Amino acid sequence: MREINKIIVHCSATREGDDIDVATIRGWHVNERGWSDIGYHYVIYLDGSIHKGRDIRIQGAHTKGHNKDSIGICYIGGVEEDGKTSKDTRTDAQKESLTKLLLELKTIDYCGAIIHSHSDFSNKDCPSFDATGEYKYISDYYGG
Repeated sequence: MREINKIIVHCSATREGDDIDVATIRGWHVNERGWSDIGYHYVIYLDGSIHKGRDIRIQGAHTKGHNKDSIGICYIGGVEEDGKTSKDTRTDAQKESLTKLLLELKTIDYCGAIIHSHSDFSNKDCPSFDATGEYKYISDYYGG
């Protein structure tokens, strides 16, 4: 198993309410970027359902310079309807599912991992909210 010390939260940078899926993101990453697969390990849909992306045992392609030792989670959304302005568009169901997934990952296999926002490592607004701060209690309490 890969040594994981970071769980990095992303947004799909899609308009609020746009309902896209793993296959769509996989298409962007494979067809437009030339990657071997979707870059994220998990994707959380608007309805809160959690879907697997890239196999968790395989290095992701979501945060330059930090893929080797991290897990990438992406929620659908992150941009206002204008398509340009960053916004925390998480639905209540997405918030609940993201917390659930982070707790599962931290307590089962990756207790030493720290939860981060993508923006901690990149000059981007992604994931359009402060995941590092919001989930610090999980990072701290569960072995971070």
